[in-house]
This record gives sequence, structure tokens and C-alpha cells, in this order.
Amino acid sequence: MKHSIEIGKYLVSPLIKQLDDGLFAPSVSIRTGRGSATHDRVLRLTPRFDSLNDAIRYATDEGLRWIGTPAAPHSSQH
Repeated sequence: MKHSIEIGKYLVSPLIKQLDDGLFAPSVSIRTGRGSATHDRVLRLTPRFDSLNDAIRYATDEGLRWIGTPAAPHSSQH
């Protein structure tokens, strides 16, 4: 399942790790450039989530906020 979003020169990719306690820890990669000029910033985020989808949504929203793009409204998916 692909969750990366390309906005202009940025590629925003949520990175989610399931912890030993079952919670999900979100991070987000914000990449710019190509080839040897690629720059990748990874933000480790503090909240923990019960749901993988909630962690993905939060990481994506934080990445978009970091590049100055407002997050899109989300619909409930069950």
C-alpha cells in the first residue's frame, strides 16, 4: 500500500513502526531533489497510536504541515 504524497518538489512519506506494546509510532520522511542532490529529512513524532491508519494519517499531516501545505480533510475508513 502506497502512502507517499508528491507535492511540488517534495515527497512526503509516512514511516510507521509497531512497538512491542502494540502501539504504532509515526515518523515522516520529507525528501527533495534527485540523484546525488537528494536531501531526506526524517521527523520522529511523539504521539503513539492504537491504529495503524491513525498513525499514517498523523505522520502524513505533520509532513504536509512541515512543508507548508495544509492537510486534506480525511474521510472515515473502516
